[in-house]
Amino acid sequence: MIVKPTVNELLNHAENRFALVIATSKRARQIAKGDEKLTDSNEESPVTLAANEINEGKVEIIEEGSEEQLEAETQENEEEKSENE
Repeated sequence: MIVKPTVNELLNHAENRFALVIATSKRARQIAKGDEKLTDSNEESPVTLAANEINEGKVEIIEEGSEEQLEAETQENEEEKSENE
């Protein structure tokens, strides 16, 4: 259960709750798969780590369907392909 940061604090970094949930879950999956954490928090939960990263401004929430999101997804897909080769 996330106590800090609160949902209201996190909403300052997202357009709405839906975008916040999607971004937090995507980042939590990346952390769970072994990506380096971007926060100094000693938490073990990937969800809490992701929330802390968003709250600290170390992860930017990009609007679904935006040009930035498409570029980020393309880069992510290319990185995954090169790891699998």
